[in-house]
Amino acid sequence: MKKSAIEEILSQTGNIAKRYVDTRLHLFQLQAAGQLAKATGIFSALLLAILLFFVAVLFMGMALGFWIEVYTGSFALGFACSAGLFVLLLVILIIFRKRLLQRPMLHFMIKRVFKK
Repeated sequence: MKKSAIEEILSQTGNIAKRYVDTRLHLFQLQAAGQLAKATGIFSALLLAILLFFVAVLFMGMALGFWIEVYTGSFALGFACSAGLFVLLLVILIIFRKRLLQRPMLHFMIKRVFKK
């Protein structure tokens, strides 16, 4: 009799432990899905903001080209100066990309995802 009671207790303990592990695994999956959804939302918002920024820069470049044309009398020269300015900005961005883009974006994403 004692053996069957011990076996029953061990069986119940095993079932409880299995349910506990399954519940913890499910909780971990839900937390991971929540963090992934949060990160995806933040990434999408940042991507949209960057896209809108580039559209604004495009129109400012066109306006700059037309503005320079007024003073130089040449569309080609105005837009060449505007393009030259953007190439210079691109080179500066490439040189300082870690300090200006990568680190701030990484810190921003980490703060947003792990913020409670």
